[in-house]
Amino acid sequence: MWLLALFVAVPLIEIALFIQVGGWIGLWPTLLIVLLTAVLGTYLVRREGLRALDDLRRALEGLSDPARPLAHGAMILFAGALLLTPGFFTDTVGFLLLVPALREAVLRWLRGRIEMRAFRYGAAPEARPPAGDTVIEGEYEELPPSGGPTRRPTHRPSGWTRH
Repeated sequence: MWLLALFVAVPLIEIALFIQVGGWIGLWPTLLIVLLTAVLGTYLVRREGLRALDDLRRALEGLSDPARPLAHGAMILFAGALLLTPGFFTDTVGFLLLVPALREAVLRWLRGRIEMRAFRYGAAPEARPPAGDTVIEGEYEELPPSGGPTRRPTHRPSGWTRH
């Protein structure tokens, strides 16, 4: 229900702000501001997105929890969508989400509302074979002896086998 209210309230807020700002400064300056915020927002989203991507890469290389950089990346993506949407309210929220300290505060708030039950890298410990036990599973096909009838290949050799 709150999502429906949001979908109704945001356009109404945007329309009201367009009317107010357009009345104060005129049509063309209002449109110029909307265009400039989209261009500036695109630049800032790219910069912050690359920073978040670098943080994610470092987290994965260090085998640490990637939840923080992934959450920051999701918020930056959402900020980009808001900044490309014409309007003063959505631009304000989008620019605020590009501030790292504010994203961190949102992440702390979200972590208080979300419960994480398990986090593991790689296979589960119980799924690993005992040390020294080597099992290789595979499929095989019996070929006729070298003097018997041969099948004609249906494809070109891969280069990994001798013919």
